[in-house]
Amino acid sequence: MVKFGVGQSVKRVEDERLVTGGGKYADDFRLPGQAYMVIVRSPYAHAKITSIDVEDAKAAPGVIDIITGQELLDAGLGEVSNAAIAMIKQRDGSPGFKTTRHVLAVDRVRHAGNAIAAVIAETEMQARDAAELVMIDFDELPVIVDTEAAADPSSPVIWDENGSNVAYDWGKGDEGATDEALSKAHHVTKLKLINNRIVVNAMEPRAALAAYDTESDRYTLHVPSQGVHGMRDRIATDTLKIAPEKLRVITEDVGGGFGMKTFVYPEYPLALYAAKKLGRPVKWTADRAESFLTDTQGRDHVTEAQIALDEEGHILGIKIDTIANLGAYQSQFGAFIPTMAPRDMQAGVYKVPAIYNRVRAVLTNTVPVDAYRGAGRPEASYLIERLMDKAGHETGLGPAEIRRRNFIPSEEMPYDKKPSLPIDSGDFNRNLTDVLAKADYDAFEKRRAEKAKEGKLLGLGLAYYVERTAAGMSEFAQLMVDVEANVVHAYTGSQTNGQGHETVWMQYISSRLGLDAEQIVVHSGDSDVLPGGAGTGGSKAVYMSTGALGVASDTLIEKGKQIAANELEASLADIEYRGADGEPVFAVVGTDKRIDLFEVARKAESQTDSEALEAAGEYKEAGNSYPNGAHVCEVEIDRDTGAFHILRYIAVDDFGHVINPMIVDGQVHGGIVQGLGQAMGERTVYDTDSGQLLTGSFQDYWMPRADDLPFFETSYNEIPSKNNQLGVKGAGEAGTVGAPSVFINAVLDALRPLGVETVDMPVTPYALWQAIHGKGEKAA
Repeated sequence: MVKFGVGQSVKRVEDERLVTGGGKYADDFRLPGQAYMVIVRSPYAHAKITSIDVEDAKAAPGVIDIITGQELLDAGLGEVSNAAIAMIKQRDGSPGFKTTRHVLAVDRVRHAGNAIAAVIAETEMQARDAAELVMIDFDELPVIVDTEAAADPSSPVIWDENGSNVAYDWGKGDEGATDEALSKAHHVTKLKLINNRIVVNAMEPRAALAAYDTESDRYTLHVPSQGVHGMRDRIATDTLKIAPEKLRVITEDVGGGFGMKTFVYPEYPLALYAAKKLGRPVKWTADRAESFLTDTQGRDHVTEAQIALDEEGHILGIKIDTIANLGAYQSQFGAFIPTMAPRDMQAGVYKVPAIYNRVRAVLTNTVPVDAYRGAGRPEASYLIERLMDKAGHETGLGPAEIRRRNFIPSEEMPYDKKPSLPIDSGDFNRNLTDVLAKADYDAFEKRRAEKAKEGKLLGLGLAYYVERTAAGMSEFAQLMVDVEANVVHAYTGSQTNGQGHETVWMQYISSRLGLDAEQIVVHSGDSDVLPGGAGTGGSKAVYMSTGALGVASDTLIEKGKQIAANELEASLADIEYRGADGEPVFAVVGTDKRIDLFEVARKAESQTDSEALEAAGEYKEAGNSYPNGAHVCEVEIDRDTGAFHILRYIAVDDFGHVINPMIVDGQVHGGIVQGLGQAMGERTVYDTDSGQLLTGSFQDYWMPRADDLPFFETSYNEIPSKNNQLGVKGAGEAGTVGAPSVFINAVLDALRPLGVETVDMPVTPYALWQAIHGKGEKAA
């Protein structure tokens, strides 16, 4: 492969390595003398632990040690991080309730799968066999798993210290102004929504390989993560109670993260503790059943909302009341996700004079809930786009016109009138016009009539999403010229989870340094290499990492210019670097005197104190980007069976300046699939009496498959962001934000002639059959 730069659809350079078995995931690592850890988990969703007997298990073949929660408390280990709760203030100004999550349960378990003990043995099978011999006596307690019911004061309380299942009652906005808007409105649309809980189901299960070196008094942890520095700091500070520099975290390839692999889980500090105690490496790998029972899950909201409109259909105010399920314990960012993460995102791309958002977060006997692709923004987009669609039909304006009347106009950007979002750039009307033209919107009613002759219901859904990507943190990068291999090594603090970082970072470095692709080697995932890193999440990596790489590139070039000036016997002011022209050379302006980058690096040893020509970069981005787009979905439903098919899915998105259109297509496709998965069939079900997870395997938990989906028709209107140097807008989560609402709007459009006004996710054929026939055949 030769030089390639920004804007080209270059095939992913990492794919050949990954699809031919060259990837290296956490479970692939082996260390000499490693032992194997298996976790003994609670079979009950809520119970007191009255005794733990490990004697028979200790005597089993190959068993090295058995660790319980009391031992960890006696050793001084802290809790598993739930840092975000400190950010939350209740509506009355008081702090929210903070759960205590021990690495291993001590006296009570609060969800099925709660970790109680660790068995470490010479082999994994010996550890599994011994785990069966650990005898635990329980006193079973009442359970609560339903989100809405958990807020009822009469429900069983799972944290006695709090006296209620409501961890906090949070609010944001002007409630008085919003209530006034509702009271004076010409029309008010009301809606109750369920945003269903989902299991993340990353392809690669979680794993940990821990080691401890007595000579240096340092730990090492191999783990699949979304950022090694955040993982290191939380484990070291919150749980192990050591300085962060005493822990090295390494992550290489990751088989899907989706937010779930950002967080610290009990198994990670537990393996580190065991490695130090036993003086040998300790390995743990989850099986799929453990993933269902212990990986953080997503969504799980019940929301009632109202939107107030004037005579012309303009928004006057929006009021939202959400009950959000946090699970049994507050996960690392769990408290942040339904509150601060989507703050004001419920305004969408519209002018909204007043908004009030109340969130009651409840604790239940279920797996903890935290960020899942989009992290609060899909929930917000689903709310406003369902409201806008319903309001469009109730007022007679229709879904397209009511949106047009309320869009923030492009000529008013950057827009900064709260509580609407401070969107810096975009042209919403253009994107909507384009997607409707591509969908042949004007001919839809003709298509509907033709399908009706075949006994089919046809619906066309429209949604306009906006996403706010993360900012306000620092990213780090380092470039090092390797004269032996004639390559430049690039290190970044972001962590690829399958997004194509290696390719995009290569493209960017190639455009800055003029190097061929083969001359650039991208690395990430070692907390010892860089002083820090923002990690991967919030669709920020493209501008954060390229920002840091840009600073490092400029510094490298300036260092190289000084060396080149000496070698070419010219003044520093006369030296130019021609990387932007595709030539990795330093030259004297106006002459043919030149020296290439690698030769300059070879000269660096004799001219500087450094062993290599290298440079570091730090970049901080204060401004968010706002990717947005108009999506259309056309759905066909069989009246007799409820079976449905998505006939077309069309997206016109604005991601600012697109560095690699092919990779962006892949990110959009993947995001849409995950959003449609939630809307079409993914559903996490707990038994209301026992608290057991009923959808705890792929036999019971539906996942989208290729033949469930159409070919996605994607295109882009590139309107550069004004908030970062590249003008990019993150694309990693956008499809997930837009897909649920556009699909449900399409389904409702098909059902509306039958008098069906609302359905909840997931929409299964059986649910559709019930909706169709439950309304009678008056519209048949």
